[in-house]
Amino acid sequence: MTQDVEMKDHPTPSHSVSSAVPSTLQHLKEIASLIETVLSAFLDYILVPGSEAHARLSAYVPKEDEHEMEVDTATSAIQTPSKHLLPELEIYCYLLILLFLIDRKRYNEAKACSSASIVRLKNLNRRTVDVLASRLYFYYSYSYELTGDLAEIRGNLLALHRIATLRHDELGQETLLNLLLRNYLHYNLYDQAEKLRSKAPRFEAHSNQQFCRYLFYLGKIRTIQLEYTDAKESLLQAARKAPVAARGFRIQCNKWAILVRLLLGEIPERTIFMQKGMEKALRPYFELTNAVRIGDLELFRNVAEKFSATFSTDRTHNLIVRLRHNVIRTGLRNISISYSRISLADVAQKLRLNSLNPVADAESIVSKAIRDGAIDATLDHANGWMVSKETGDIYSSK
Repeated sequence: MTQDVEMKDHPTPSHSVSSAVPSTLQHLKEIASLIETVLSAFLDYILVPGSEAHARLSAYVPKEDEHEMEVDTATSAIQTPSKHLLPELEIYCYLLILLFLIDRKRYNEAKACSSASIVRLKNLNRRTVDVLASRLYFYYSYSYELTGDLAEIRGNLLALHRIATLRHDELGQETLLNLLLRNYLHYNLYDQAEKLRSKAPRFEAHSNQQFCRYLFYLGKIRTIQLEYTDAKESLLQAARKAPVAARGFRIQCNKWAILVRLLLGEIPERTIFMQKGMEKALRPYFELTNAVRIGDLELFRNVAEKFSATFSTDRTHNLIVRLRHNVIRTGLRNISISYSRISLADVAQKLRLNSLNPVADAESIVSKAIRDGAIDATLDHANGWMVSKETGDIYSSK
């Protein structure tokens, strides 16, 4: 029995695992090469050899060796005489090459390809091209956004939107309006975005995805304009209508909706932060909500510093600065409930006001809270006290 136990070593599985890794990598490389080959063959089949579109698009696809392409060349040669190039097929080829270049992270070439496709689209006025054109508009803007050159195409997007309006291309109008709003918001040009949005033609939405994007951008504009109630409605509707697969978009909608609700004085439900696949992304906003709910200004500052990189990436840092006032007001409300009379120095200490003259700041904050009706109290300036009014017992009797 000892010999059987001693012989139970397994050198073979380790070799099989190590050999499986390179074979899998090689298999993926073969798939990538096959995609390039198929794409090149598709261009040769659809486009007329020697045409401008064929020459431009073929330049982006790697050429295969002659001996590997003999069969495909022969096949394409047989099928060439029967070609009748349709504009829809040409635009579809542009779209395929553009996606290929973006996937390969060849962004500068993607910019050139997308610009050429837009020039071609301007000369086509066919309703059958509208759906493909809307996708090209999106990737045209996306390729410039990836290289940080989004401002360069703003004038061209406006011209395309005008053309789509004249041609009654409503899907194109939806897509281009959202791309323009995204372009303006990317550079914090909220006033210009609102002017464009308010003057753009209105019609029934044709694409649920574009409608969701429009609601999201509208919510962001309303938030910056301090119209929190309308912003909350737009953001929650965008998150609710968005497809389940669009998790990143729904996360962004929820982040902005959480901040808007906090600015309105509401505390979002815990279930919002526990949605499947969103727990990690919404964790900074959960801790921020907890600080606002407690009214702890020091905790609020710590959370803002801890996740400052995340808030900057989400471009919500300015909204978080606005929340400081809500944190102070919540803390002051808790103090007024807990104490019938408290000195302004103690108020400043409990609110953790870090300033040169915390007592004067506390006096100003208390005065404003009393004037706004946030707390039911009076201010004794002579003695430096905040005196809370006692709440009557509604069940008491004589």
